[in-house]
Amino acid sequence: MKHLLKKRIIIPLLACAIFFTTTAFRNDFFEIAKQLEIFTTLFKEINMNYVDETNPADLMDTAIKSMLKELDPYTNFMNEQDVETARINNTGDYTGIGARVRTLKDKLIIIEPYKGYPADKAGLKAGDEIIKVGNTSIENYKDDAGNLLKGTPGSAVDVTFKRQGALQNATINRAEVEINAVPYFAMVNDNTGYIVLSKFNDKAASETNYALRDLKAQGAKRMILDLRGNPGGLLNEAIHIVNLFVPKGQLVVTTKSKVKKYNKTYYTQNEPIDTEIPLVVLIDGGSASASEIVSGALQDLDRAVIVGSRSFGKGLVQRPKELTYGTQIKITISRYYTPSGRCIQALDYLHKDEKGEALRIKQENYNAFKTKNGRKVFDGGGVFPDKNLRLSKKSAITNAIINDFLIFDFATHYYYTHKIDNIDSFKLTDTDFSDFKNYLKTNGFSFETDTEKALKHVLETAKKEGLDETINPDYKVLISNLSKSKTHIIDENKEYLLSLLTEEIVKRYVYREGLYHYYKTHNPDIKVATEILSNLSTYSDYLR
Repeated sequence: MKHLLKKRIIIPLLACAIFFTTTAFRNDFFEIAKQLEIFTTLFKEINMNYVDETNPADLMDTAIKSMLKELDPYTNFMNEQDVETARINNTGDYTGIGARVRTLKDKLIIIEPYKGYPADKAGLKAGDEIIKVGNTSIENYKDDAGNLLKGTPGSAVDVTFKRQGALQNATINRAEVEINAVPYFAMVNDNTGYIVLSKFNDKAASETNYALRDLKAQGAKRMILDLRGNPGGLLNEAIHIVNLFVPKGQLVVTTKSKVKKYNKTYYTQNEPIDTEIPLVVLIDGGSASASEIVSGALQDLDRAVIVGSRSFGKGLVQRPKELTYGTQIKITISRYYTPSGRCIQALDYLHKDEKGEALRIKQENYNAFKTKNGRKVFDGGGVFPDKNLRLSKKSAITNAIINDFLIFDFATHYYYTHKIDNIDSFKLTDTDFSDFKNYLKTNGFSFETDTEKALKHVLETAKKEGLDETINPDYKVLISNLSKSKTHIIDENKEYLLSLLTEEIVKRYVYREGLYHYYKTHNPDIKVATEILSNLSTYSDYLR
């Protein structure tokens, strides 16, 4: 009787528990199924009945991208070519011409030929505009023209390119290309090593390990790890790199998600190389994701002094999910947290401003956390360096100059109009900066600020209301003052713009490897890092 009573009580309770724990899932499932059915019938009706011919693939591509755009920039649909590109980024290996290439509507532009690889051997240089690959004109090619340059190792491809207005031809013999995660390491002085880590592919930790051991064998008693411009990559590689400098069993990063299985804690798994060597990590606004895990963890553990400018602020973790027909979706599954408990995500994609852009977390809303030694660090906006070296105010105008490739184009112009015999003594002058500003004018750089757009809207409204003659004189004065203000902002950022120009120009003469060598004696961030490491008392003060 008791057994029967227990069954009568327990079974209904279990049923209720199952019901309540699965109700939310069933509600979500029903809603998803409902919306899919609506979309399927809508998509079918459009393609069958629309007045003009439709392209189902294009419509679907637009629908998917528009949907994902509402989430965040990192949740992306990847077609088969995108999947291959992701593989290359993770492994660093591919077959091609050995150059970074920018794809435009009617041409391919060589951004950077890799030293000793096919494009370089064939004589191509940064700034060359490829207009024809084999018998295929880039202008008439509908798909991704960059794919025309890929092929089997040893195969040849003929290209027609334009250099400084003159047409030239070259034959490039394709080869396997290996992109190093650590493109450069060397001694800065008798006791300070310098390692450049440019990406977190599956070779990042092993190459950093090798560089660290090699420099220590050369006599390095202090170390600089350069993560500037490193956009991130594989999470596990970041953990292994932190492990080079901290003991086994140390918490490095925690991920938190609405899906329980993605809630994980990551600890160091191996014995370190050196837990005592004084370490400076260089970061900037281009240091993101895995770079921020490394710099943030080393900062929280008071294991390194962070030098440079605030990092990008990407505290989101993505994972690829396989779909049908060889496609994938790379989806944001969790946020990551450094050992102190902070998330350094800078943008809130759930909340948008009036332009539909993600809101940046305000400084007054940052939360304070404590490092191992009790120092205050903050969330909400990237990793803030212990020694801040802000070169730029990151104005909209300087960003527009960079995004319009005007730094790159001026460097191309400079390379073909200047002869440099000794790159180690190279330094841009005030005259060069004036030439750059004139170059902006003559090449049609016209950045319209939000203020100018607002004033134009006011004038158009005034015209409709018949008030334009009254306000027109004042409008012209305001526009004139804004133009002067834009010139002033460019002058204010002179040091920052000159550093970008110097970097691009030096690469033209001595490749990227030569740029890192040039950095050792000329880069201000490395000079500051070296000075901090040269005085152990100063170094220790930053970590107290």
